[in-house]
Amino acid sequence: MTADPTTAPHFPPGFLWGTATAAYQIEGAVREDGRTPSIWDTFSHTPGKVDGGDTGDIAVDHYHRRSQDVALMKELGLGAYRFSVAWPRVQPTGRGPAVQRGLDFYRRLVDELLDAGITPMATLYHWDLPQELEAAGGWPERETAHRFAEFAQLVGEALGDRVNLWATLNEPWCSAFLGYGSGVHAPGRTDPVAALRAAHHLNLAHGLGTQALRGVLPSRAEIAVSLNAAVVRPLTDSDADADARRRIDALATRVFSDPMLHGKYPADLLADTASVTDWSFVHAADLEVIRQPLDALGINYYTPSVVSAAAGGQAVREDGHNASEHSPWIGVDDVNFHRAPGDPTAMGWPVDPTGLYDLLMRFSREAPGLPLLVTENGAAYEDVPDADGVVHDPERIAYLHAHLDATRQAITDGADVRGYFLWSFMDNFEWAYGYAKRFGIVRVDYDTQTRTPKSSAHWYSRVARTNRLPEPETEATAAGPAGDTATGAVTEAAEAV
Repeated sequence: MTADPTTAPHFPPGFLWGTATAAYQIEGAVREDGRTPSIWDTFSHTPGKVDGGDTGDIAVDHYHRRSQDVALMKELGLGAYRFSVAWPRVQPTGRGPAVQRGLDFYRRLVDELLDAGITPMATLYHWDLPQELEAAGGWPERETAHRFAEFAQLVGEALGDRVNLWATLNEPWCSAFLGYGSGVHAPGRTDPVAALRAAHHLNLAHGLGTQALRGVLPSRAEIAVSLNAAVVRPLTDSDADADARRRIDALATRVFSDPMLHGKYPADLLADTASVTDWSFVHAADLEVIRQPLDALGINYYTPSVVSAAAGGQAVREDGHNASEHSPWIGVDDVNFHRAPGDPTAMGWPVDPTGLYDLLMRFSREAPGLPLLVTENGAAYEDVPDADGVVHDPERIAYLHAHLDATRQAITDGADVRGYFLWSFMDNFEWAYGYAKRFGIVRVDYDTQTRTPKSSAHWYSRVARTNRLPEPETEATAAGPAGDTATGAVTEAAEAV
């Protein structure tokens, strides 16, 4: 991961151009080769939890279509691929020796990526906790962090000779606060104390997992963590709204970044949540364990948040319900959320690339010398094939161009950004939204599993191959159909899938 700043519109030499996915969202084969249920298997099979009653049982069948998917990545000229390792596929009970059949899938995936000239980045935890560990208490229990370290060691031993870039956790905020606070993600619990305990034990898992990886990986390996750090902006310049911003920032971002980067929990966070817990689950040596030296920090970004102090001290969500009813914002019942400016994506998330710039500059200042990676960024839109089966998605191209330009500007202004992983390589199971939202640059027909690169895939292919953003007047050419000389073989690869 070596890159030197350069001038617009180019990106630094050696910049990683990648895409990202997660195991439960794409693999399917949930009962094959020894795999047991994860919390997302259980959650998605619980009536009313996922839109349309969808599950990841088949997803996009990547477990059986791995080789074709890698071939498509190669044809698109992608330089890197961030995937996650399914914990219950490797260690079905969350304890004990690895199932070699499960590890073999990832060994073959990595080998094929390397043969294709694609840098693999392995994420160890993207939300698929083995159900047996949840039955024993899940992330609110300290033991789960130790079990994660054991899992990290097993995967590191199996793949460490070929994978040089690792991430311990993906978006621990979602695991803790959506999984145990609001209950809209697996395992679907709504216990504010459990959510804060889970946040700490995820931090501890990151530290223990990093130590375990360091013990088995070669010295060249680089370890990161991917945080969905929030961009929180006050509605007005009032002191009350500024304090609302501070409180949400503490619970959304600093609850993870402060322990991981600085070895402490924010004093204001502890004060804000004192009525919920005394944080006695934090043991004396924990913060030293959590603060492990990192080789990079992964940043996931989609949209900013706008907040204000609630009139009368009681927040109301957009749906009219009391914000304290199963809220992920533990101890923060008096903050209102407002829609940020910008045209919305299919998720209803306003488009604002300045938020990505702000995050990159924030962590460039906060952790000087620590390289940054954009490990997730992308947008869902209503992608519909035309009469010829071509998927034109100009909104996504505009979204990507704007956010890549923000990334390039951050690099120009001194941020050491080493790579960009677009979310997502292909349409997939979008968690509680099921298959209703499409983030991929490759369209998947869920009935036939046919893969079709969208216009954005061809556009991104050109960006990756040239290491620069196209000029606006050339965007249509860069996003052209498979007849484009840079991407002409893509159609053939897609048809083979």
